Amino acid sequence: MPNLIQSLQGRDLGYLRIVARFWGLELNAPDTDAALMELAGAMLNPTMVPEIVDSLPTNSRSALMALTEAGGKIPWAAFARRFGDIREAGPGRRDREQIHLHPVSATETLFYRAFLARAFFDLPSGAQEFAYIPEDLLKLIPAGVKHIIPKVYASTPLKNTGEPLGRPAKTKERENPLPVCDRLPDDATTLLAALRMGFPPPEMRIPVRVVTEFLSTAKIIVDGKPQIDPVRLFLEAPRKEALDQLVAAWLESETFNELRQVPGLVCEDEWTNQPLVTREFLVALLEAIPENIWWSLPALIGDIKEKYPDFQRPVGDYDSWFITRESDGTYLRGFGVWDEVDGALIRYLITGPLYWLGQVELATTADAEIVSAFRVASKIERHTSTLRHSITNDIGKLHVSSQGKIVVPRFLPRSARYQIARCCEWEEEKEDEYRYRVTPGSLKNAGEQGLKVGQLLRLLAKNAAAEIPPAFVKALKRWEANGTEARVEVQTVLRVSRPDVLDDLRNSKAGRFLGETLGPVTIVVKPGVQAKVLAALAELGLLADAGGTE
Repeated sequence: MPNLIQSLQGRDLGYLRIVARFWGLELNAPDTDAALMELAGAMLNPTMVPEIVDSLPTNSRSALMALTEAGGKIPWAAFARRFGDIREAGPGRRDREQIHLHPVSATETLFYRAFLARAFFDLPSGAQEFAYIPEDLLKLIPAGVKHIIPKVYASTPLKNTGEPLGRPAKTKERENPLPVCDRLPDDATTLLAALRMGFPPPEMRIPVRVVTEFLSTAKIIVDGKPQIDPVRLFLEAPRKEALDQLVAAWLESETFNELRQVPGLVCEDEWTNQPLVTREFLVALLEAIPENIWWSLPALIGDIKEKYPDFQRPVGDYDSWFITRESDGTYLRGFGVWDEVDGALIRYLITGPLYWLGQVELATTADAEIVSAFRVASKIERHTSTLRHSITNDIGKLHVSSQGKIVVPRFLPRSARYQIARCCEWEEEKEDEYRYRVTPGSLKNAGEQGLKVGQLLRLLAKNAAAEIPPAFVKALKRWEANGTEARVEVQTVLRVSRPDVLDDLRNSKAGRFLGETLGPVTIVVKPGVQAKVLAALAELGLLADAGGTE
């Protein structure tokens, strides 16, 4: 950081004299340059600095201590928001109104005592404006609060300080624990099967977009397409290992952007944020929270707002991100919307990705649906529920009906369900089970993907709770040999009173609208042309009863 002389360079003689008076000094130098050297030399007196610090008002001393604890500098936007700003005033107005005698903030008090300067510093993320204490002056300031604030202000990832933010949850906040979430591997299996078959993904418990991003960060999906070997390894892996793979990829991802996933927010245009830096900061905060202790989510969010409000905004910028409220399209700008944007992101990270990845448990009050408490599981216990389900995973069995319906329990091996899903029509999913139906169309689609009826039968037999119904086996084999042998159709049929009427209609211009002959006085009418056939009959002098409308 710049030293005192560098920080005062460019200040007018009037300002230097104001600083000197607050320090109890008298400047005798005739010009600005000489006055600067004289003032700096006097101020850097090791015995004088503690006296001036002690004379500061309480709020100004707190601001000075915050700077020293942060290593001497804090982003200007964050510092000004917490301790106030400095009024813009040229030398004329300043001297005329004597504004230094009536400071409006702790920041202004420190500025007119030269404890505070303002400058841009280069960071890896770009140039950023800071409030800072001149370096040589900083060394002479007596130690204040011993607690060291992490260097979040320098845009570096926060490490575990051992001092958790927030507080343990009150009894009411954790009255209603929610079920442990371990659905991510299952939803991922469903999505992969849909993508492989070219189906639109069905609605799932975890949003399709988020499941897609989890799989993309793990390189199981690349450019929206499942990768054969990564898919196979993921589906064949035990549930815990599959989840661990997604956790590891998520923690290191620079593209998984939680802010753009927050429900109720719409992020517009091409502005960028730093999701990895933000995630590292918040995850590190959670590491300081005791394991297996219910913790208050509102209290945690409140403490982050108070102590690290700019955790995802490295330059304290609350105006350049184009974020709107989905419900009414209102732009959310300024620090006043912190709870709707930054606070909502913290809530989403905990109740969304961390919950879906099995890293936390959640709870609500007895009379509310909003999550009010969470519990960070120990590293040993984070996958207890999924490990327990992995045991049932090996013995879970499916059921097949003679009509071709297949009911698959959620804890059947995911690789088996993936292959079954590719051979079937999908029906509505039920709690902890998936329902499919084998149809000629689904078998045709599967065949185009290289899947054979014999493979499906072997897969079903291996994972079924009972013998596959012989009628169903027979139907599959006949379809493989002969294709579709029966078809149920809804058609429009024309019935006339005499065969010669039908002959006249065939010979008219409406003949091209007629299909298969079903009998001497009945014939199929092609789809969508009923009105034209009726018109042709009218031209023949026949009035027909339509029996309904198209």
